[in-house]
Amino acid sequence: MNNSWNRIIYRFWSSFYDVMINLSPFQRARQLAISRLRLQAGHRLLIVGIGTGADLPHLPPGVEVVGIDLSPAMLKVAARKLLECDSSVQLVIADAARLPFPSKCFDAVLLSLILSVVPDASACLEEVTRVANPDCRIVVLDKFLHGETPSLLRRLLNVLTRFFGTDINRNLEAMLAGKGMKVVSRVPAAFGGTYEVIELRHDSCIHD
Repeated sequence: MNNSWNRIIYRFWSSFYDVMINLSPFQRARQLAISRLRLQAGHRLLIVGIGTGADLPHLPPGVEVVGIDLSPAMLKVAARKLLECDSSVQLVIADAARLPFPSKCFDAVLLSLILSVVPDASACLEEVTRVANPDCRIVVLDKFLHGETPSLLRRLLNVLTRFFGTDINRNLEAMLAGKGMKVVSRVPAAFGGTYEVIELRHDSCIHD
């Protein structure tokens, strides 16, 4: 996968993606993920890979939201949902591995279904670490490989899923190595635990 291919894929299936991603299991998973952020009015929230804006209706009022995505087609769909959100939202075309924001400027970061999509998930997490306040809550909703080696079936299936812009064989622990973040909670969220909600914190701020 690379950014050019992802732009093409998501341009052509942004409308279908919006329907699929709004299925009830995903909606419940998003609600769970957002609840783990413990957002309050005035918090600055970065949504990395906001896609078609499926998270927006679930946000509490008064949050200052910046949503980034590589795909203009996805952001066009997301823009239609701004009226469903009681928070201030800015949509930005940007690469998750090169965030156009200063360091330590966000109080919370949400990564919904993005670490399995971006070409360089490790670089994405490095950038999230950079732009997050030291006490920032970082929550991930995604699917990851459990164990070091995927089965033959999973490797074969991944050939197909990568064609459609997602990698089902990524290992979260490997991504986090050397990033200064730790997993503080990890709970099943959808489809029998295939999708999980994972809370990350800076090493220096694990106190609650």
